[in-house]
Order: sequence, then structure tokens, then C-alpha cells
Amino acid sequence: MKIKSTEMVVSAVNKDQYPNEGLPEIALVGRSNVGKSSTINSLLNRKSFARVSQTPGKTRTINFYRINKEFYFVDLPGYGYAKVSKTEQAQWGKIMERYLKDRKELCNIFLLVDIRHEPTEQDKQMYEWIKYFGYECTVIATKSDKISKGNYQKHFSIIRKKLGLSDEKIIPISSLKKTGIEELWEEIIDIYTKNGYVVTTE
Repeated sequence: MKIKSTEMVVSAVNKDQYPNEGLPEIALVGRSNVGKSSTINSLLNRKSFARVSQTPGKTRTINFYRINKEFYFVDLPGYGYAKVSKTEQAQWGKIMERYLKDRKELCNIFLLVDIRHEPTEQDKQMYEWIKYFGYECTVIATKSDKISKGNYQKHFSIIRKKLGLSDEKIIPISSLKKTGIEELWEEIIDIYTKNGYVVTTE
């Protein structure tokens, strides 16, 4: 995938702040520090385009990144940080629900989980939420360089069982080693094509 332009368009909280050009979107969601920003940076071959929060659980905005003026990556707030108060958790829930409810531009949601660990109850709830709102889901297993390839299937089975996956794809990636990024781009292009959008790859 040839990246010609990348723009951080808006950090949004309310619906009236969302972009309205009608460009397709893929959203990334997962626990705090699971690697959403690092995944976006790896996809774009940039070191620090997507902002990596130094304070886990404190990001409470939805970040819209416009790529090649053709589509968006949407970085959703991380969840699951223990020090976040119930009030902040409730605020996170409202921000997320506002975005997920009837967002016609949203073609797919990438649910990021750490391949080394069993998904948490919050990961399972997030997956169920995604399906409740009627969106397709692809599971991205981050930090895949931390285990051997021979152990991938074992960890995939754990992820599938815990989340209750049906036939959703699991794509292992490593932002550190840059492995799995090409496969992830193929998935992105396929998603947009299936949804009737044309994405320029050259």
C-alpha cells in the first residue's frame, strides 16, 4: 500500500465533531496499551503519527486519521485501565456508544488483543458490543514477536474460546518487527472493496 498523505483530522467527543465527507472508516479498539497507536504507525510506516498516550486510560477522545484522502483509521479510546474511576468509565461508554450507534461510514472494527494473554472480560464485552451494533469484527493479535510462531494456533484457540468468535479472522502482528502488516493491509483493502469503496493501492 502506497501512503501518499496522512492527516490527523480531529479528536472528537461529540457526534457533530465527526468528519462528514462520507469516507469509509475502520476503527481500532482495545485495552489501554494494547498497541492501537503503534499499529496505526506501523501501517503508515511512521514512527509517531498516531499519538501514544503516556498515561494509560486517560485518552477520552476518538481520533480520526485520514489516509490518502480516501479513507479513515479511527482510534477509539482504550479501556480496562484499573486506575480509571467509575465516572470516567461511564464517560468512556457514552463516547463509544455515540460513535458506534448508526455510524454508516464504519465498515469494520479491529479488536486488538495481546496474543500472549487470554482476553479479559472487558475484551469479551467489547466484542459482544461490536456485534450488538451490527459491525463486522477482525481480531488483531498484537505483540506476536513475543511468542514463537509454533505457538500461534494455541493462543488463537484461547482467544477464540474466550471471545466466543465464530469465523472472524485473527491476524497476528508485531509493530516492533513489522510482521503481519502486509496481511493487515490486504484485509483493509478487502474490507473496503466488499463495502463498495475503491482504494488506490499505488
